[in-house]
Amino acid sequence: MEVDVENCNVNAGGVISKEIGEINLAYMLLAQKLVKRDRAEAMFRLGVGRELADLLMNMSLSQIVKLAASNFLLCSFRLDDRPMFAVVGEGKEPALQQAHMSILMSAGQAQARVPSRMREAGSASA
Repeated sequence: MEVDVENCNVNAGGVISKEIGEINLAYMLLAQKLVKRDRAEAMFRLGVGRELADLLMNMSLSQIVKLAASNFLLCSFRLDDRPMFAVVGEGKEPALQQAHMSILMSAGQAQARVPSRMREAGSASA
């Protein structure tokens, strides 16, 4: 029995691309919904700046569908951060877990902004 490995890879790649497109579309629609509902909260939850929040809010459905069709995952997940996993665990109060997660996420966003502000300050003084 002969197996056409090349076609299997193409088919698997096609399925994966389709699944990535579905994730992208769901994420983009959710992100736009969040931004339209509460821009500041969406910026915090999604980890995006004002420009991207405004862009998301003003995109048409056809623009979102076209962008979501990419082979690249458009969203990023923040589950790789070890302190976040340390907060979540059995036997911990859910409300306390959410409070700790919010603090960690806020701290992460603040730390991410510091280098960009330093770059801006450096370019302004040059």
